[in-house]
Amino acid sequence: MSESFSIAQLAEEFGVTHRAIRFYEQEGLLVPARRGNRRVYSGGDRVRLKLILRGRRLGFSVTEIKEILSLYNPESGEGAQLRHLVGKIRERRALLRRQRDDIDAILDELDRLEAACTDRLLDAAD
Repeated sequence: MSESFSIAQLAEEFGVTHRAIRFYEQEGLLVPARRGNRRVYSGGDRVRLKLILRGRRLGFSVTEIKEILSLYNPESGEGAQLRHLVGKIRERRALLRRQRDDIDAILDELDRLEAACTDRLLDAAD
């Protein structure tokens, strides 16, 4: 018999809420089996959840994660999926670098403004 997991087990293992897991189901990213009213997750569902959470941690949207996961084809291999993922990684990295540059520029401006204000306070105190 293959390994199966409850929603509570997955939530505890990955440190997410039941609501988050149900959201990924609603978005079509997870499709657990049902035993009556209970959701039963397979080992494959567990792996998908791990990939979903990694994608979210890296800043990918649910739509982007869905695109990446949908490209996997067991017959032809994971080449298309990996090429798409590499492209998404490069896009994300470029965005983060632009954001870092913007943050650095803002920090520099704040440093200059703070120094100017401090100088004026010192001049006013004299």
